[in-house]
Amino acid sequence: MTETTALRRPSRKSAALWTLAAGTALLALLWRTHAIDAAVFVVWGLITVAPIVVPGICLAAWIIASNADAHIAGAFEGRTLRAVVAASMIGALTPVCGVTVLPLMAGLLAAGVPLAPIMAFWLSSPITDPAMLATTAATLGIAFAAGKTVAAFGLGVFGGAITALFAGKPWARTALRDNGLARRLSADGCGKVLPFEPWVWKTAARRRAFMVQFRATARLILICLIPAFAAEYALNAALTPGAMAAYVGEDKWWAIPAAVFVGAPAYIDGYAALPQTRGLIDNGMSPGAAMAFLVSGGVVSIWGALAILPVLKLKPFLLYLALAVSGSLAAGYGFAWLVELCPLT
Repeated sequence: MTETTALRRPSRKSAALWTLAAGTALLALLWRTHAIDAAVFVVWGLITVAPIVVPGICLAAWIIASNADAHIAGAFEGRTLRAVVAASMIGALTPVCGVTVLPLMAGLLAAGVPLAPIMAFWLSSPITDPAMLATTAATLGIAFAAGKTVAAFGLGVFGGAITALFAGKPWARTALRDNGLARRLSADGCGKVLPFEPWVWKTAARRRAFMVQFRATARLILICLIPAFAAEYALNAALTPGAMAAYVGEDKWWAIPAAVFVGAPAYIDGYAALPQTRGLIDNGMSPGAAMAFLVSGGVVSIWGALAILPVLKLKPFLLYLALAVSGSLAAGYGFAWLVELCPLT
């Protein structure tokens, strides 16, 4: 049975890739002019963002190769407020999020680490990282990149501080579910941590780890950005300038809440969302709504929530969602207020 399943997986993947390629070729034949223009738009978009994105990829690869990411557990020690601030800062700066961080978080919870700093890290880490920061700056500008990073840190501190208020509750002291998945993740998260070594080029193993991470991150960004730039081209071709202003424009009170509650289920990937958000802004989406969409999509997306749900008990999970939604709203309104004071150029 195992051998049969293993043989089927590549064929299914190949069939999906061939189907996608065939569909793309058919669309290119039917709309040749648009296909050529879209290809030029995608290539030019990749060239434009490369000078900023490549250093971000290098930094992300260095963090993994130097083993800096494995030492984040130290941020969860000490006084609660200090631990929350440190965990929020590290979460906003390290390229670990979602399923990849589950073993570490589950292991810390099982070891008795308070929920507050773990919640802070869990809220801040999906929003940005060095590669995402660079890609955001290249695609949407420095203001959005800085605002997104500040929002990640602020959301972590806010979420950790609120969670600390419930530290005495039984469900906060034992937040992990009592199931096989949580126990397995807890065991996996308590393994040996290798020492931090900033000079990654001195050993072959770390050089190899750097290159593996560099290629993996670059591949992920290309896989996400190529269709995203194509979608941006299609969005601009289909919509007239200002078309989105009637729905999520600056003068609509529901613009930011709508962006938050649409961003959660619609958001698929952080890199793919950036060109699409730029297209929405070009067609009338307000900056505050755009920031709310980016933050809520990263932290409340259905993909991120489904990764956490099997591990956390219901009350901690609902607290996570409430903090994520309220923090995303605050990020949107805060960024909108800053843009009013200092308009984007």
